Parts: sequence; structure tokens; C-alpha cells
Amino acid sequence: MKKNIIISSLFLSTVIFAQDKGLVANSQSPYSKLQSVGLQDVRWTNGFWKEQFDVETKNTLPYMWDLYHSETSHAYKNFEIAAGLSKGTFKGPSFHDGDFYKIFEGMAATYAVTKDKKLDAEMDKAIALFAKVQRKDGYIHTPVLIDERWGTLGPEEVKKQLGFEKYNMGHLMTAACIHYRATGKTNFLNIAKGVADFLYDFYKKASPELARNAICPSHYMGIVEMYRTVKDPKYLELANNLIDIRGTTSDGTDDNQDRVPFRQQTTAMGHAVRANYLYAGVADLYAETGEKKLLNNLESIWDDVTYRKMYITGGCGSLYDGVSPDGTSYDPSVVQKIHQAYGRPFQLPNATAHTETCANIGNVLWNWRMLQITGDAKYADIVELALYNSVLSGMNLEGDKFLYNNPLNVSNDLPFHQRWGNVREGYIALSNCCAPNVTRTVAEVGNYAYNLSKDGLYVNLYGSNTLNTKTLNGETLEIEQQTNYPWDGKVTLKIVKAPKHLQNFFLRIPGWSQNAEVSVNNSKITDKIVSGTYLQLNQKWKKGDVIELNLPMPVELMEANPLVEEVKNQVAVKRGPLVYCLESNQLPANSSVNDVILNLNSDFKTDFTELKNRKLVTIEATSKIASDNSWNKTLYKPISTKGGKSVTVKLIPYFAWGNKGQGEMTVWMSH
Repeated sequence: MKKNIIISSLFLSTVIFAQDKGLVANSQSPYSKLQSVGLQDVRWTNGFWKEQFDVETKNTLPYMWDLYHSETSHAYKNFEIAAGLSKGTFKGPSFHDGDFYKIFEGMAATYAVTKDKKLDAEMDKAIALFAKVQRKDGYIHTPVLIDERWGTLGPEEVKKQLGFEKYNMGHLMTAACIHYRATGKTNFLNIAKGVADFLYDFYKKASPELARNAICPSHYMGIVEMYRTVKDPKYLELANNLIDIRGTTSDGTDDNQDRVPFRQQTTAMGHAVRANYLYAGVADLYAETGEKKLLNNLESIWDDVTYRKMYITGGCGSLYDGVSPDGTSYDPSVVQKIHQAYGRPFQLPNATAHTETCANIGNVLWNWRMLQITGDAKYADIVELALYNSVLSGMNLEGDKFLYNNPLNVSNDLPFHQRWGNVREGYIALSNCCAPNVTRTVAEVGNYAYNLSKDGLYVNLYGSNTLNTKTLNGETLEIEQQTNYPWDGKVTLKIVKAPKHLQNFFLRIPGWSQNAEVSVNNSKITDKIVSGTYLQLNQKWKKGDVIELNLPMPVELMEANPLVEEVKNQVAVKRGPLVYCLESNQLPANSSVNDVILNLNSDFKTDFTELKNRKLVTIEATSKIASDNSWNKTLYKPISTKGGKSVTVKLIPYFAWGNKGQGEMTVWMSH
């Protein structure tokens, strides 16, 4: 049974707490174990994430901002037309508004760190335009408002509810909260209040059919974040209502996760982006209400995804198209189609893997919130896995070309054309949602690095940075982290300033690691160190104290559950948090990555190489290519007994594939 919500005077407070300047303002969330540090509290100083942040600020963010102001995208032009500043019609996909808000959010998060006045001015200019677009009742969605302004809105009111309207509004609310925390200004937040008030009134009056939560539910996260930010209890009421009305119509689908009510869902189904965004939003709601049923279902769904439906890269959504295994009948006319979707357990094709970048980012958003609720390191493991592999693979090393989907195998001989290509593009027409999502995600990685709790500081992600924050008691805590992670497993944390009383540090010992060692001021910690947990260090810290973590990073050969049919008797290569792959540019002419038989007894030598001005660790291995590797007009043939040719191959991190031009690639290899 659903837990009743009691609104206390705490929720009516207008005080903005110092800790509530991160991606989620959860310092007052009663069922959140961990709280965010401020967006401005973490600064990358060198190494992997500093290089990535530099790409973000110098290339990705300016490129995306200009692109969405251009005629190529037409997104900003849609706002100008909706505001009456120029004439024209809406162009582009109906989720264009939301994608512009995502880029805006990335700009706000970047501004929190850089304090670049040009970014502030650009944001104020855009906000002034949003204000002109917004209707008096708070409504803002340019496809509809353009039609309203120019008298071309059709009579079908339901149709506009299905056109990414709530998705766009959700990203607006989230971006406005981040902007408020980064700048202290309320100009965008006031627009977001109008949107939230509109949604509250709409869902109060609308029929279930009109109010059904079609299309990607980013507004779940958005409305909870608005509640946390402005402390208006009706927004929490709305968030609960959004869950209550799911699955209450006759036209719900597994593709949209609303064939049955959420409280009856225990496995992942349907469109992977919509699913992961839903799960993230439900996690936000649990943090405020503590309704045990929500958490039980989230944990069950998490088990289903992590142990049966997630790729080794952290990618989600294996199917381009399919049929729901549950929402079907024997009557072909009522079979439910699903697309960009989770399939059946262990259904993980590689060449046709959809694994949309947005779904992989959704995996990060969901696991990040599960970490806040529980403090369990297994969720941080998934955040790290997806960030380093299936999220970063959605963008080239230079930060100006993007992938919609992230396959684990690219083969020239596949005799069909897939809907989305395997070559990164500067603008993916009608499906460019992933590029703005990567833009904001990379800008915000610093906020995932640490968490605060009443027990102390949690160190989640490793990378060279400085942390300058306030504990939950309001005391200053400053730390310098130095490491060449993920290329090297040595991490040092130097205390610059800490409270004088006993203070806990919780170091994440990654689930992938074995034989980790920790020392404090050169004295080795003798406590048992368990992979996949946080190691608690408790003492009175003083300036100059040094914590050292050493994580051995051997090359590991990975196999899959034998129920994953596509990779039976194949191996993948991992080192630390990184998944590696083989590209065809490493092979002799007229050879395919699918012909390679990896020698499991290779020395697996590691070395640095430079690619697009980035230093990457590569892995050298020996392999064999069979002499008879022709499959022309052949489906089956006897195994060749001929010796084959020995070939030395160099494997690169999966996120860096495709940066040398078009070619083949594979993560899984025969052995």
C-alpha cells in the first residue's frame, strides 16, 4: 500500500542550504543517505577528466551552442518564432526544446566551475527569450505555441501530449535548477515555477488518457528537483500523482512502461531511455517519501538489468525493434511492438545493439540516484562503467561528432543497412538528442566524484581534482586528489583542511578490483579491504595527511553468461574500469575483426599511444587469423585445420573506437 505523505513545516522553508548546489539538492531528502557536493566544489586539475573537461569547454559546448542557434538545427529559431520575434514554422524533431535545455544545463554546470562571464551573458539572453515564449499559464512547448500563435494548431489535443511535451518541460525544470545553483539567479527558476504550476494544474484536471505519461519521462526528475529547490509541497504531490496514474489507461504499452502500474513492475521493459529516466525519477521520489514498494521494485529492476540485460560496457537497450514478451496475445493484431528497447534476459546482440547514448546516460542518472539512497558501492560501479565506456563512446575524442547508438561490433559484411549509422556525425538529423545529453553529462562528471553524509565524505570516482566543500555541519573540507586513473591505479588524497574532530572518509574499492591496498601517512591499513564496497577510514585528520590507494590493474579476460548466445566461446578484454576493443586498422588487408582468434596466453603488454592529442593506454596481444577465412555464399563449413597466420594486434579503449576513420570494430573475440 502506498505510504501517505506528511507535509511538515520543513517543506515550506525557503532556506537554500549550502549543500544544495549540486546536481540534486537532496540535503533535506529524508530517505537519501548521501548528499551532493556543490557543482563548483570539484575542479579537475590534470589527467583524464581534466582533458575531457577541456574538450567540453573548448570544443563540445561552443560547438553545440552554435549548432542549436543555426539553421541546421533551427532549435533556437523555434523559440524566436514562438515568441513572435519572427515568422515561420516549427522545424526539427518535437524534442528540440528539451535538447536545447540540455545544452543550457551543460553551460550552467560549466559556468559553476569556470565563472566565465560570457557563458552567463549567453544564458541570460536565452532566458529572456524563454520568458517571451512562455504562455501566461506557464505552458512552454514551441511546436504547440508556434501553431497557436500563427493559427495552425489542430483540434486534436491528445496529439500534443504525445509530442515530447513533458520531456521538454522536464529538461527545462532540471536546467533551471542547475542554473539557479550555479548563478544564484532566479530568472530561469521563475519560468520553471510556471511550468511546474502548469503541470500541477494539468494533471489535476486531465483525464487519464490525456494525462498518460507518454514519451521519455524526464519530468519526473524535473518536478522532484523543483520540489527540492523551491520547497513547494504541491510539486511532491504531483510527483506521486505521476506514479499513481501510470498504467491506468487501456492503451498503455510495455514500450512506454505503462501497460501495468509501476508498483507492479519488477523487470525492465521497453524503450531503454524512457525506462531508465523513469527509474531515475522514481528513485528521486523514494528519496522524499520512503515508500518501500518503490525501492523494492527499483532493486528488482536493477537486478534484472545488471545481471541479465546490460552490456559489458554499461550500455542499455539491445533491440532496435522487437515485440514485447509480456504485453502480447496470440492475436497478431494486438501484439505490442517495442523499439530501442530492453529485450528478453540475456538477449544481447552486438552488431545490432541499439544501446542509445541517452539510454546509457539514463543508466548513470538512475544508478547515481540509487547510490544517494543507499550508499551502496555497486551503484557507483555502474556509474563509472557507463561513464568511461558507453557514454564517452557517444562522442569522438575531439568532442564535435556523435553517435546515436553504440554497437559492440561493426562488420563490413553485414548485408543490411541499419537505421542509425556507425560513424559519428556532427549533427544526426531528427535524432540528435544524444549529443546535447553528452554535452551536459561531461560538464557534470565532477559532481559524481564525491558525496557527503552525516557519517563523512564518500569518494566515488577517481581523477586528479581539488575538492573544496562544506561538511553537513558547515565545516570546511579541502582535499587534493592526484592520480593517472584510469590508466594507473595509484590514487593519493592529500588533506588540505579538515574538521578537528573525528571524520570518516569512505573510499570506493571498485568491484572490478582485486588486492587493493590502502595506506595513511605511509602506514598500511590492515583492515580487510573488500571489492565492491566503501572502505571506512576514521580519525582526526590534519593538514598534510595523505591517503594512498593502490588498485592493481592487470589485463583481464572476460566471458559472458553462457545464456548470452552471441558471445559464447568468446572473450572481451578489460583493464580497470575500461573495456577494450579491436579495430580493423590493426589487421592485414582483406582481414576482418571477426576472423581474429585471440591468444589467451598473450603477454598483454600495455603502453601509451597518442590519438587526437589524447594519451591512451593500449594493450598489445598476439592472435591468429585462419588461412581459410572466406565466407562468400557460405553459412556453415568445417573448422579449418590449417595453421593460419600469427598477427600482433593492439587493442584500444572502447570509448576511443572510430577515431581513425571508418572501419570494423569488435569488443568480443574468438579464442
